[in-house]
Amino acid sequence: MESKQIIDTIHMISEERLDIRTITMGISLFDCIDSDGAKARQKIYDKLTTSAQDLVKVADQIESEYGIPIVNKRLSVTPISMIAAACHDDNYVEYAKTMEKAAETVGVDLIGGFSALVQKGYQIGDEKLIASIPEALSETSRVCSSVNVGSTRS
Repeated sequence: MESKQIIDTIHMISEERLDIRTITMGISLFDCIDSDGAKARQKIYDKLTTSAQDLVKVADQIESEYGIPIVNKRLSVTPISMIAAACHDDNYVEYAKTMEKAAETVGVDLIGGFSALVQKGYQIGDEKLIASIPEALSETSRVCSSVNVGSTRS
């Protein structure tokens, strides 16, 4: 790097507040599906805490190496409506609590995936998840929820 580039970068960080808004680790939970909700949630917790155990440490190393702050560390998982649909739970709030606990354990700021994909119609798992969103979000602080109701293709 030329010295001008270094000075420009320092200026962007200190004066213009350059940062990396969020880094995200995506984790598939399809192998956590179980007809027993408690077992599924335990599998989810175990997978998240194992897969993401070094995410914050690596993010901190990157932040130190390049000198650019990373504001949020985030996990993103397979939509829970798809995972929880295999069980007979009437409410999916416990899945959100499991996600929250895992996020806290690994030290991430956010965890996305308390979600449903209904752009082509919805199933019982989607209905249960959507009905659980208000309670789930009121009982967690790191869990992010979404409902995809449309796409260009559909």
